[in-house]
Amino acid sequence: MKKADNKHFINTFLRLCGVMMLVAVCLTSCRTTRQAGKVNKDTGYLSSKVVLTVPTKEAVLTVNGTMKMKAGERVQLSFLMPILRSEVARIDLTPDDLLLVDRMGRRYVQASYKELKSMLPKKASFSHLEKLLYTAAQGGKNTLTGTELGIPSLEKGRIELTDFSSQPFSITPTQLSSRYKEVELYELLELLMSL
Repeated sequence: MKKADNKHFINTFLRLCGVMMLVAVCLTSCRTTRQAGKVNKDTGYLSSKVVLTVPTKEAVLTVNGTMKMKAGERVQLSFLMPILRSEVARIDLTPDDLLLVDRMGRRYVQASYKELKSMLPKKASFSHLEKLLYTAAQGGKNTLTGTELGIPSLEKGRIELTDFSSQPFSITPTQLSSRYKEVELYELLELLMSL
């Protein structure tokens, strides 16, 4: 890959990471409309496939991934590089904080909901996110557009959750080695503003 192509790919990926973080946070403010029963809430586990589509100036990027949720404890969104299927980004949400990991750039942002309060809608909470995910799993709205997420510049962008399961699985907190560099929240905000 040429140096110019590599730089373009990295810049596009960084924008995508910012959008993924914003999508995860904004999911907590969206409403769902219909319900039908498919998933057993009593297990306390929920998983699904995730497809994130983000338009850029040059093309439309589509990133596949997975969502895992252990009720009351943690939600993890993992996004995978096409073809190679290696993780390029992860979002780890707990009732208290959010961790966004850029695997390619080996950097991360960790912030509490208190720190993010000015950015988040009033309803934004871990418990509200859980309710939305269960509603989507039970036949509710499972596709959200950029406009619905409050990002008009990403009108054609969308996130879709499919293939839900309530089978138990292993979910552990994200551990990062010393090779990862923590960046400040304002750096992430600058990245989001450049979209």
